[in-house]
Amino acid sequence: MEFKKLLEKRSADHWKNFIPTLSIDCVIFSFHNSKLQVLVLKMKEQEHWGLPGGYVKKEENVDDAAIRILKDRTGTENIYLQQFYTFGNLKRSESAFEDYSDDLWHKQRFVSIGYYALAEYNDVSLVVDEYSDSVEWKSIEDLPDFMMDHKTIFDKALVTLREQLNNHPIGYNLLPEKFTMPELQKLYEGILDKKLNRGNFYRKILRYDILNKLDESRKGGAHKSPDLYSFDLKKYNAALKEGLQGNW
Repeated sequence: MEFKKLLEKRSADHWKNFIPTLSIDCVIFSFHNSKLQVLVLKMKEQEHWGLPGGYVKKEENVDDAAIRILKDRTGTENIYLQQFYTFGNLKRSESAFEDYSDDLWHKQRFVSIGYYALAEYNDVSLVVDEYSDSVEWKSIEDLPDFMMDHKTIFDKALVTLREQLNNHPIGYNLLPEKFTMPELQKLYEGILDKKLNRGNFYRKILRYDILNKLDESRKGGAHKSPDLYSFDLKKYNAALKEGLQGNW
Protein backbone atom coordinates (compact mmCIF):
# COMPACT_ATOMS: atom_id res chain seq x y z
CA MET A 1 0.00 0.00 0.00
CA GLU A 2 1.21 3.55 -0.72
CA PHE A 3 2.80 5.05 2.40
CA LYS A 4 0.51 8.10 2.55
CA LYS A 5 -2.62 5.98 2.21
CA LEU A 6 -1.33 3.60 4.88
CA LEU A 7 -0.85 6.44 7.38
CA GLU A 8 -4.29 7.85 6.62
CA LYS A 9 -5.82 4.41 7.06
CA ARG A 10 -4.14 3.88 10.45
CA SER A 11 -4.82 7.41 11.74
CA ALA A 12 -8.35 6.82 13.04
CA ASP A 13 -7.26 3.67 14.87
CA HIS A 14 -4.39 5.56 16.52
CA TRP A 15 -6.71 8.34 17.73
CA LYS A 16 -8.90 5.67 19.31
CA ASN A 17 -6.25 3.50 20.97
CA PHE A 18 -3.18 5.63 21.79
CA ILE A 19 -2.40 8.64 24.02
CA PRO A 20 -2.30 11.78 21.82
CA THR A 21 0.93 13.81 21.56
CA LEU A 22 3.09 11.19 23.35
CA SER A 23 5.56 8.93 21.55
CA ILE A 24 8.59 6.75 22.25
CA ASP A 25 11.87 6.59 20.35
CA CYS A 26 14.38 3.80 21.01
CA VAL A 27 18.13 3.80 20.37
CA ILE A 28 19.05 0.11 20.28
CA PHE A 29 22.79 -0.55 20.60
CA SER A 30 24.64 -3.77 19.87
CA PHE A 31 28.26 -4.86 19.37
CA HIS A 32 29.38 -6.83 16.33
CA ASN A 33 32.59 -7.21 14.28
CA SER A 34 34.43 -5.16 16.92
CA LYS A 35 32.16 -2.15 16.32
CA LEU A 36 29.34 -0.52 18.24
CA GLN A 37 26.15 -0.80 16.18
CA VAL A 38 22.76 0.93 16.24
CA LEU A 39 19.47 -0.37 14.84
CA VAL A 40 17.93 1.88 12.17
CA LEU A 41 15.02 1.56 9.79
CA LYS A 42 14.00 3.11 6.49
CA MET A 43 10.35 4.06 6.20
CA LYS A 44 8.54 3.33 2.96
CA GLU A 45 9.11 5.91 0.21
CA GLN A 46 11.44 7.93 2.47
CA GLU A 47 15.04 8.98 1.77
CA HIS A 48 16.28 9.18 5.33
CA TRP A 49 16.57 6.59 8.07
CA GLY A 50 14.97 6.61 11.50
CA LEU A 51 15.07 5.03 14.94
CA PRO A 52 12.52 2.43 16.04
CA GLY A 53 9.60 4.06 17.78
CA GLY A 54 5.90 4.02 18.44
CA TYR A 55 3.10 5.21 20.68
CA VAL A 56 1.71 4.51 24.15
CA LYS A 57 -1.66 2.78 24.41
CA LYS A 58 -4.28 4.46 26.59
CA GLU A 59 -4.29 1.51 28.99
CA GLU A 60 -0.52 0.91 29.08
CA ASN A 61 2.43 1.91 31.24
CA VAL A 62 5.11 3.89 29.42
CA ASP A 63 7.86 1.35 30.15
CA ASP A 64 5.58 -1.46 28.95
CA ALA A 65 5.05 0.44 25.70
CA ALA A 66 8.82 0.67 25.21
CA ILE A 67 9.18 -3.08 25.83
CA ARG A 68 6.41 -3.78 23.32
CA ILE A 69 8.04 -1.57 20.69
CA LEU A 70 11.39 -3.30 21.21
CA LYS A 71 9.80 -6.73 20.90
CA ASP A 72 8.07 -5.70 17.67
CA ARG A 73 11.44 -4.72 16.16
CA THR A 74 13.80 -7.30 17.63
CA GLY A 75 11.63 -10.33 18.38
CA THR A 76 12.71 -10.40 22.02
CA GLU A 77 11.77 -8.81 25.35
CA ASN A 78 15.03 -9.80 27.06
CA ILE A 79 16.85 -6.53 26.40
CA TYR A 80 18.33 -4.03 28.87
CA LEU A 81 16.27 -0.83 28.64
CA GLN A 82 16.96 2.61 30.11
CA GLN A 83 14.91 5.80 29.81
CA PHE A 84 17.34 8.65 29.16
CA TYR A 85 15.72 11.90 27.95
CA THR A 86 12.53 13.63 26.77
CA PHE A 87 12.42 15.40 23.41
CA GLY A 88 9.77 18.07 22.95
CA ASN A 89 11.02 20.89 20.74
CA LEU A 90 8.52 22.64 18.49
CA LYS A 91 8.11 21.16 15.01
CA ARG A 92 10.43 18.25 15.78
CA SER A 93 8.30 15.95 13.60
CA GLU A 94 5.29 17.83 12.20
CA SER A 95 7.19 19.20 9.19
CA ALA A 96 7.65 15.68 7.84
CA PHE A 97 3.89 15.54 7.16
CA GLU A 98 3.34 18.95 5.54
CA ASP A 99 1.38 17.47 2.63
CA TYR A 100 -1.09 15.66 4.88
CA SER A 101 -4.39 16.73 6.43
CA ASP A 102 -4.06 18.53 9.76
CA ASP A 103 -6.14 15.88 11.53
CA LEU A 104 -3.69 13.09 10.64
CA TRP A 105 -2.47 11.43 13.85
CA HIS A 106 1.18 11.48 12.76
CA LYS A 107 1.10 15.23 11.97
CA GLN A 108 0.31 16.24 15.56
CA ARG A 109 2.94 17.65 17.87
CA PHE A 110 4.55 14.78 19.80
CA VAL A 111 6.70 14.82 22.90
CA SER A 112 8.93 11.75 22.71
CA ILE A 113 10.39 9.77 25.59
CA GLY A 114 13.83 8.44 24.64
CA TYR A 115 15.03 4.99 25.68
CA TYR A 116 18.31 3.33 24.94
CA ALA A 117 18.49 -0.45 24.80
CA LEU A 118 21.43 -2.87 24.88
CA ALA A 119 21.05 -6.02 22.80
CA GLU A 120 23.36 -8.99 22.32
CA TYR A 121 23.70 -9.14 18.53
CA ASN A 122 22.96 -12.84 18.08
CA ASP A 123 19.77 -12.66 20.16
CA VAL A 124 18.05 -10.18 17.84
CA SER A 125 15.79 -10.99 14.89
CA LEU A 126 15.17 -7.86 12.81
CA VAL A 127 11.49 -7.33 11.98
CA VAL A 128 10.31 -5.24 9.01
CA ASP A 129 6.76 -3.96 9.59
CA GLU A 130 4.16 -2.49 7.26
CA TYR A 131 5.60 1.04 7.58
CA SER A 132 9.19 0.23 6.65
CA ASP A 133 11.22 -1.19 3.78
CA SER A 134 14.35 -2.09 5.72
CA VAL A 135 15.63 -2.63 9.26
CA GLU A 136 19.42 -2.86 9.65
CA TRP A 137 22.32 -2.64 12.05
CA LYS A 138 24.65 0.26 11.20
CA SER A 139 28.06 0.97 12.71
CA ILE A 140 28.01 4.23 14.65
CA GLU A 141 31.10 5.14 12.61
CA ASP A 142 29.06 5.00 9.38
CA LEU A 143 25.61 6.36 10.16
CA PRO A 144 23.06 7.19 7.44
CA ASP A 145 21.21 10.50 7.19
CA PHE A 146 18.46 10.57 9.84
CA MET A 147 14.92 11.90 9.51
CA MET A 148 13.32 14.51 11.78
CA ASP A 149 15.36 14.96 14.99
CA HIS A 150 16.51 11.34 15.22
CA LYS A 151 20.21 12.29 14.93
CA THR A 152 19.76 14.49 18.01
CA ILE A 153 18.12 11.57 19.84
CA PHE A 154 20.93 9.20 18.83
CA ASP A 155 23.63 11.70 19.90
CA LYS A 156 22.04 12.16 23.32
CA ALA A 157 21.73 8.38 23.78
CA LEU A 158 25.41 7.88 22.98
CA VAL A 159 26.48 10.63 25.37
CA THR A 160 24.32 9.02 28.08
CA LEU A 161 25.86 5.61 27.36
CA ARG A 162 29.33 7.09 27.87
CA GLU A 163 28.30 8.81 31.08
CA GLN A 164 26.79 5.61 32.48
CA LEU A 165 29.60 3.27 31.46
CA ASN A 166 30.88 3.04 35.04
CA ASN A 167 27.46 2.64 36.70
CA HIS A 168 25.35 0.43 34.41
CA PRO A 169 25.88 -3.17 33.17
CA ILE A 170 26.71 -2.08 29.64
CA GLY A 171 29.44 -4.60 28.89
CA TYR A 172 27.38 -7.47 30.27
CA ASN A 173 24.45 -6.64 27.99
CA LEU A 174 26.39 -5.99 24.78
CA LEU A 175 28.93 -8.82 24.78
CA PRO A 176 28.26 -12.54 24.40
CA GLU A 177 28.55 -14.69 27.50
CA LYS A 178 32.17 -15.52 26.66
CA PHE A 179 34.48 -12.85 25.27
CA THR A 180 38.15 -11.96 24.95
CA MET A 181 39.90 -9.05 26.58
CA PRO A 182 40.55 -7.40 23.18
CA GLU A 183 36.81 -7.60 22.44
CA LEU A 184 36.01 -5.92 25.77
CA GLN A 185 38.56 -3.19 25.03
CA LYS A 186 37.09 -2.67 21.53
CA LEU A 187 33.65 -2.24 23.08
CA TYR A 188 34.89 0.43 25.47
CA GLU A 189 36.78 2.17 22.66
CA GLY A 190 33.66 2.14 20.48
CA ILE A 191 31.52 3.69 23.19
CA LEU A 192 34.13 6.26 24.25
CA ASP A 193 35.28 7.02 20.69
CA LYS A 194 38.95 6.91 21.63
CA LYS A 195 41.89 4.52 21.61
CA LEU A 196 42.80 3.03 24.98
CA ASN A 197 46.21 1.83 26.07
CA ARG A 198 46.13 -1.97 26.10
CA GLY A 199 48.18 -2.49 29.24
CA ASN A 200 46.41 0.19 31.25
CA PHE A 201 43.00 -1.09 30.19
CA TYR A 202 43.81 -4.70 31.14
CA ARG A 203 45.21 -3.70 34.52
CA LYS A 204 42.21 -1.49 35.35
CA ILE A 205 39.63 -4.10 34.32
CA LEU A 206 41.38 -6.88 36.24
CA ARG A 207 41.70 -4.64 39.31
CA TYR A 208 37.91 -4.30 39.43
CA ASP A 209 37.73 -8.10 39.97
CA ILE A 210 34.53 -8.44 37.93
CA LEU A 211 35.74 -11.06 35.41
CA ASN A 212 36.09 -14.83 35.49
CA LYS A 213 38.95 -16.17 33.42
CA LEU A 214 37.77 -19.36 31.74
CA ASP A 215 39.77 -22.51 31.09
CA GLU A 216 39.36 -22.10 27.35
CA SER A 217 40.47 -19.81 24.55
CA ARG A 218 39.13 -18.45 21.27
CA LYS A 219 40.17 -20.84 18.52
CA GLY A 220 41.28 -19.80 15.05
CA GLY A 221 43.50 -17.06 13.68
CA ALA A 222 47.20 -16.85 12.97
CA HIS A 223 48.17 -15.59 16.41
CA LYS A 224 48.05 -17.11 19.87
CA SER A 225 44.46 -17.96 20.80
CA PRO A 226 43.27 -15.30 23.30
CA ASP A 227 41.87 -16.33 26.65
CA LEU A 228 38.12 -16.20 27.15
CA TYR A 229 36.42 -14.39 30.02
CA SER A 230 32.93 -14.00 31.43
CA PHE A 231 31.47 -11.47 33.84
CA ASP A 232 31.06 -12.45 37.47
CA LEU A 233 27.59 -10.96 37.64
CA LYS A 234 27.41 -10.77 41.44
CA LYS A 235 30.72 -8.91 41.70
CA TYR A 236 29.90 -6.82 38.62
CA ASN A 237 26.60 -5.58 40.05
CA ALA A 238 28.22 -4.88 43.42
CA ALA A 239 30.99 -2.88 41.74
CA LEU A 240 28.47 -0.88 39.70
CA LYS A 241 26.66 0.19 42.86
CA GLU A 242 29.88 1.84 44.01
CA GLY A 243 30.74 2.96 40.49
CA LEU A 244 33.80 1.73 38.61
CA GLN A 245 36.35 4.25 39.78
CA GLY A 246 38.59 6.27 37.49
CA ASN A 247 38.42 7.73 34.02
CA TRP A 248 39.03 5.85 30.80
